[in-house]
Amino acid sequence: MRKMNNSGRCLLVILVMIGALKMFNFCGADLTDGFTPVPLTESNFELQKPYDIPLDQCYSFVNGVHYLWVYADDKPHDPSSHTQPRTEIRIKGLDYSSGVWQFEGYGFVPNGTSGATVAQIHGTAHGATTLILRIYDGDMRYYSRDLVATDLYDKWFRLNIIHNVDMGMVTVFIDGVQNFQVKDEGPGDLYFKCGVYAAPTNISYYMESRWRDIKIYKH
Repeated sequence: MRKMNNSGRCLLVILVMIGALKMFNFCGADLTDGFTPVPLTESNFELQKPYDIPLDQCYSFVNGVHYLWVYADDKPHDPSSHTQPRTEIRIKGLDYSSGVWQFEGYGFVPNGTSGATVAQIHGTAHGATTLILRIYDGDMRYYSRDLVATDLYDKWFRLNIIHNVDMGMVTVFIDGVQNFQVKDEGPGDLYFKCGVYAAPTNISYYMESRWRDIKIYKH
């Protein structure tokens, strides 16, 4: 085997250094780098709530923070629905059928809320949802299965959900760290949601989440 000369060694060192710098820059980059902000207006924020109560009994917007809450014995969002009670913000009116989309928002779940979906991607080829992020005893899970994050009670956390529709992949970041990745469930009427939506079982009587600085990006 021939030995590497000094020029070859220098080139190798330079290539390694460039690779390390690229990796450093990637790791240190903001998750929204390379994405374009999607302008949102009030019309993009559609609220769903128990059909038989006024909005101010399950939702408020104070100093830039959305407060959303529901009780286990509340009604569904529609008299004809057999789903669990919810108070949710649906981000509608976007052409979310291709490309790479990103949800960003700061969430807060008070101690005691359990069995509540706090964020999701609605729409699939078969079924209702591509992604469910649910809180159980302060931990976040994918539906009621895979653990996504722990110890989220009573603190603001930054949630980023990147959905590569073309590749069929969803990636979840908490406070800038990738925590979970899963294949999506195929194309559908896709949109992001956040708030509180009771799980079918094992739920607390009172459920609440708070959200601020909600943004949508597209790549």
